[in-house]
Amino acid sequence: MRVKKTRALIGGMAIVMGSFAIGGGTLATPAHAQEQQSQEDRLDSRAADVVALIKGEGDAADVFSDGFLAQVSAEQFAKVSQQLTAQLGPIVGVESVEPTGSDSAKITLRFENALAGGPMTLQSTAPYKITGLLLNDIKPVASGPESISADMADLPGSKAAWFGPLDGEPIFAYGDMAQPFAIGSTFKLYVLAALARAVDEGRLAWDDVVSLDAKSFPSGVLQTWPDGAPVTLQTAATLMISISDNTATDLVMRTVGREAIEAELRATGHANLAKTLPFLTTRELFVIKSGDRGAEYAAADEAQRRAMLATLDLEDIDEARFMETFTSGTPVLIEDIEWFASMADQRALMRELAALPGDTARQIMAVNTGLDDSDTAAWDYVGFKGGSEEGVLNMSWLLRDDAGRWYMLAISQNDPAAPVGTTGLLLLAKRILSLAD
Repeated sequence: MRVKKTRALIGGMAIVMGSFAIGGGTLATPAHAQEQQSQEDRLDSRAADVVALIKGEGDAADVFSDGFLAQVSAEQFAKVSQQLTAQLGPIVGVESVEPTGSDSAKITLRFENALAGGPMTLQSTAPYKITGLLLNDIKPVASGPESISADMADLPGSKAAWFGPLDGEPIFAYGDMAQPFAIGSTFKLYVLAALARAVDEGRLAWDDVVSLDAKSFPSGVLQTWPDGAPVTLQTAATLMISISDNTATDLVMRTVGREAIEAELRATGHANLAKTLPFLTTRELFVIKSGDRGAEYAAADEAQRRAMLATLDLEDIDEARFMETFTSGTPVLIEDIEWFASMADQRALMRELAALPGDTARQIMAVNTGLDDSDTAAWDYVGFKGGSEEGVLNMSWLLRDDAGRWYMLAISQNDPAAPVGTTGLLLLAKRILSLAD
């Protein structure tokens, strides 16, 4: 199946995950949290730059130091890249980045038919250009459904994936389709669906203006805006989906109403309501998990949880404890306090989103596709939402081919014992998507 890409696809931007976690699972707000991630971020960023250069994108002078280019010119690097892709197939992306020092790492790049790895070193000061790179460890890989399933089986924790037409049999499936997974900020698609339904029924309008009267915590930007700032519902919803803005999410949730969002779950036939209800705002989850009532809430039934929420002090957050909870690298109650959906639940939700009479919600989903243009070129439309927390990762795409048939690709991994890495799961998603060719 080869289909054309039209202007319905907006973006091809870098993947933005989030809820309380964005881009790899760590809260990125206070300065010291950013400092803790800076080494990992710059190594990951430079590895991604190498991939772009191999694809023929970008400027080598922006990536490599003068000393490096004095030994390997941009033209020579381009020639080597051509040789690599001729031998190993097109480059897919970064498989892994394993820091070996403050300014060095072993990077592994995935090509279509092989993994190529080796040492990479950076300058110790900004702009942290690459001073050394050697891809000297080449390992062939298989790329069919069996090899993808084998690689998923090697991942820690529980995992599942589903790819295929919404009205047909899967092209690829792995795991138990009925097993509920914590999905992080992918829950915001339920909020978007409930908002779109309210607009279609005339209860709300996309251009309704609401006041920024309460704030959550990053990811996002609205938490930095002035109190009381006027925001349209379409703006808030776009921020909620495209950059996983938590304050925007809570603003939309308060406007639509918890009951309406929970009704949306029931309308889609969500089979795991007991784990998910009551449907929490992001700030409620932050307060519960970083406070003294997490274990109590986890053990409570739905009625008891609703009673707890009615008395929950949303201003009662110990910032030091909050930071410790969400930047420690340790998953916190992810099997009990989160937003949950199985592959079957997500497929039912995507059917609802695909069937919406208006197109605004789908346009919002297409602002950030989580993929490169080369990954999405075969599709007429691509919409995306992902979510992460320590130990939680989900990526979900709604796709349409040029014949108008709708598809879903969703992949989840939960590990209550350790953080989950974004890069490996994203590459698996790309390999699964390539099975449609």
